[in-house]
Amino acid sequence: MSQSLIAPIDKEIKLADFDPNYKGGYKRKRDVEGKLRKTINKIIELQELLYSENNNALLIVLQAMDAGGKDGTIKHVMGAVNPQGCDVKNFKVPSAEETAHDFLWRYHMAAPRKGKIVIFNRSYYEDVLVVRVHNLVPKSVWGKRYQHINDFEQMLVENGTTILKFYLHISKDEQKKRFEDRLNRADKHWKFSDADLREREYWDQYMEAFETVLNKCNTKIAPWHIVPANNKWYRDLVIGKTVVTALEKLKMKYPEPERDFSDIEIKD
Repeated sequence: MSQSLIAPIDKEIKLADFDPNYKGGYKRKRDVEGKLRKTINKIIELQELLYSENNNALLIVLQAMDAGGKDGTIKHVMGAVNPQGCDVKNFKVPSAEETAHDFLWRYHMAAPRKGKIVIFNRSYYEDVLVVRVHNLVPKSVWGKRYQHINDFEQMLVENGTTILKFYLHISKDEQKKRFEDRLNRADKHWKFSDADLREREYWDQYMEAFETVLNKCNTKIAPWHIVPANNKWYRDLVIGKTVVTALEKLKMKYPEPERDFSDIEIKD
């Protein structure tokens, strides 16, 4: 049975309806390796076109539970693009300066200018996720933020930014396997954190908070993509192909030269 990647706008979204182990009819990693290579090469080509044309921007938003695959997605899907035209932004606990502004201020400062791709590794959605789960601010505050976010995204889109939002959907069992892998492999010890285990205890609360986000902030101009992410290779393929499709829709062209080059002679 096929599974839609784009979250439906016209009905309530329940994460239980989306299988995190879905593989799109493929059986194993080797089935998609050639397709993924072609997809990445196409992203490289389109990113250069985006940068040279300098008319549009792309914002990629990655949200997931801990060990959901945000870093892996960035590395395997976007790692080959020219770093001149692609930035990755990680958002930690707000600084004193950031807290003195509205909650969207630091994200707006990091949004892409025309010609650029920016990837948010976690994003402004944390301000209606972790803030809600841990009661960091009253509901009267975070409850208004869904509309603030929709308005913010509307403004970015109207100013030439395409927004791709990906929720990397993994199961609780898969998260456990990935945590255990980090514990058992010396080269992954640096990725393990006791804080991740503490957050795991709030799994159900996070699922409820994510569902609210997926329902309240799922718009025609910036829909959510619910990515089955238990299988990293399938996750990478579908995200890569979604990026390609979004960039191709911009119908970009290399800029025309400012003058006629026919009279130029390069001497020995």
